[in-house]
Order: sequence, then structure tokens, then C-alpha cells
Amino acid sequence: MNIYTLKDRPEYLLTLADWHHAEWSYLNPERSLDERIEEMREDLQGKVIPTTFVAEQDGELLGSATILADDMSSHPELTPWLASVYVAVAHRNRGVGTVLIRQVMQHARDNGIARLYLYTPDQEQLYARLGWQIYSREPYNGTPVTIMVIDF
Repeated sequence: MNIYTLKDRPEYLLTLADWHHAEWSYLNPERSLDERIEEMREDLQGKVIPTTFVAEQDGELLGSATILADDMSSHPELTPWLASVYVAVAHRNRGVGTVLIRQVMQHARDNGIARLYLYTPDQEQLYARLGWQIYSREPYNGTPVTIMVIDF
């Protein structure tokens, strides 16, 4: 498995946007697929934030993880965020997500970012195993989520 930035693999942008929209549109119902695509195009500029990392093996896209400036409209004071951790169904439970999460964490450390946030409706145990701590539990757009934090 190899890890690249979306900037280095722009051909994956539309696939990732489709995957992310299908998986999480219920958390941001006001965001259309086209809006998601436009937001993800910013990842092609090569900035520290946002950056999307993609996992690839033998020319096949396995998944993604992103560092974003903001990810929860209810918490504009919190920044930056680990977001969009997604692994294609056929490749789940093989450690791909963990590799991608660690890549974002290392990217943050390498760029002097001292703290990251994330929110998850259902993967709290995965993140806890990687050192993340609970920041709060609260509803977000009608869904119970756990906000987590990690300091470097």
C-alpha cells in the first residue's frame, strides 16, 4: 500500500467525493455533491490545510483521510480537524484506515500543529486506540457524535 496526497492523485477526486457524500451526507444535508466536489478541489492546491491523503494499492484507490480547517459548523472555534476517514468496503478491517489516520497525524506534527480534533458517530474505539481523547459527546444535525482531540 502506498500513501499519496490527492494533489498527486487528482484522478481520485470524483470517486472520493461520491464515497464521502454517500457515507456522510446525512451529517451535512445542506451540502450537495457538487459543493463537496468544489470544496475538495482546494486539496489540489498543495496547502498544509486542507490536505487529503489517499491509500492506493496496485493502482486501486483504497481510502482517504483529510486534515481540514473546520468540520463542524457548531464549533468554528475548534481547528484543525481530522476528517473524511473512509475506506472502500472491500478493503475494511485491514488497517488501511489506521495508516491514513496516522498519516494525517504525522502531517500535523511535521507542520507544527499541536492539536487535532475529529468527530465520529460510530468509531470512537478506533480513535481511542490511536491515542485520541474524548472532548465531548453531543448531537450534530440530529446525530449523536463524539468529538475527540489529540495533542502532539
